Amino acid sequence: MDAEQLRECGHKMVDFIADYYKTIENFPVLSQVQPGYLHKLLPDSAPTHPDSLENLFDGEVLQLDIQTKILPGVTHWQSPNYFAYYPSNSSVAGFMGEMLSAGLNIVGFSWITSPAATELETVVLDWLGKMLKLPEDFLSAGQGGGVIQGTASEAILVVLLAARDKFLKKAGKNALEKLVVYASDQTHSALQKACQIAGIHPENCRLLRTDSSTNYALPPDVLNKAISSDVSNGFIPFFLCATVGTTSSTAIDPLSALGRIAKSHGMWFHVDAAYAGSACICPEYRQYIDGVEEADSFNMNAHKWLLTNFDCSALWIKDRNALIQSLSTNPEFLKNKASEANLVVDYKDWQIPLGRRFRSLKLWMVLRLYGVENLQSYLRNHINLAKHFEELVAKDSRFEIVTPRIFSLVCFRLLPACKDEALANKLNDDLLNAVNSTGKAFISHTVLSGKYVLRFAVGAPLTEEKHVNAAWSVLQEKASALLDP
Repeated sequence: MDAEQLRECGHKMVDFIADYYKTIENFPVLSQVQPGYLHKLLPDSAPTHPDSLENLFDGEVLQLDIQTKILPGVTHWQSPNYFAYYPSNSSVAGFMGEMLSAGLNIVGFSWITSPAATELETVVLDWLGKMLKLPEDFLSAGQGGGVIQGTASEAILVVLLAARDKFLKKAGKNALEKLVVYASDQTHSALQKACQIAGIHPENCRLLRTDSSTNYALPPDVLNKAISSDVSNGFIPFFLCATVGTTSSTAIDPLSALGRIAKSHGMWFHVDAAYAGSACICPEYRQYIDGVEEADSFNMNAHKWLLTNFDCSALWIKDRNALIQSLSTNPEFLKNKASEANLVVDYKDWQIPLGRRFRSLKLWMVLRLYGVENLQSYLRNHINLAKHFEELVAKDSRFEIVTPRIFSLVCFRLLPACKDEALANKLNDDLLNAVNSTGKAFISHTVLSGKYVLRFAVGAPLTEEKHVNAAWSVLQEKASALLDP
């Protein structure tokens, strides 16, 4: 393909994507296909002879292959009627950065492989860190710094490995079976997977019980009691993970109190703010990460709620040498003068894989083309829409709000005629399926204290009040059909 063919095909692909967003509301939000549908539509093997670019982009073929085969199997995360899980934002700015990254196609594992990729990442992570008012220790001017991981799962894995190796260096490698990890039972399952990968014994992962009395935050006294018991039994407390904005209900662990406990035992303290961290660029929400100064590492996903296309998970660490010592390899074929002189950052030593994409381009584009004030307004709008939905639910006596709304997630459920929890759980499961099967809205669920709870997360870039109102109408309609069949 020469430059002119690239230009022509690129224009057609951008046109297709623009038309997709223009008509995205016409698609059922949740894909309605059955498992194995695509195997019936595609050949058993790849084509022997190539197709032509003209044939691929002549409209008719594109519609045949994309419109009739691929799009029916897509769940439309950017639909304004998407209210499930947490958002995965995209934007024109993020898309352009992603497109530029794909076009340049560099593999920036070390500074010398593309100096701009390394240095831009350092700069934009400092920008974002300052937007969050993170302590100076987390910025690149000191001993720490920021790095873009693929997901929060990767972020928590690399800091857990760094903490593990730091403790084993002191206690000896045979002490692995004594290392203990602490978190609440609301912590993302990524922590458990990280423990499995890091060789932490499953029985040494303490997921401490929470309940509605603390709005599902981890109580410091419960943590203290667990640590004291473990220490008296010869175990080594080494890692604490706190969450700001849990997946189930956006619970917020008390960072300051938990951080002091971790510090008193010399533990590594990690803060996972994958979802809610974005909101903390707004001054009125920054309070929810007060205490982050006690942490050794902090993570938030710019690809969740900050208009940066997936994947872009920002991780900051106070002591970058802890990561480097745990994850660095230095084979002969990667050696170079800049690295050997310790003049540069080599991000290969801050992550699991060697190779890495030029992800900082899309974050840079988003921060430049929106600016802090517009990003703050964007977040506040979603929070106000969630507040509006919460008010709609509160006015209908058939429903109840299960946990206090803090950001843009509303946890609620439909109440049965009698106080039967098993019936209530089935009723809400039926309501979830009835709503999602319409294709008009997509919501998800969780379980809190044995209660099946519906989650309504506002966060898609195109969502407006009319979409929230329409989703509520669908919920009311399906609730009425279930309560009065």
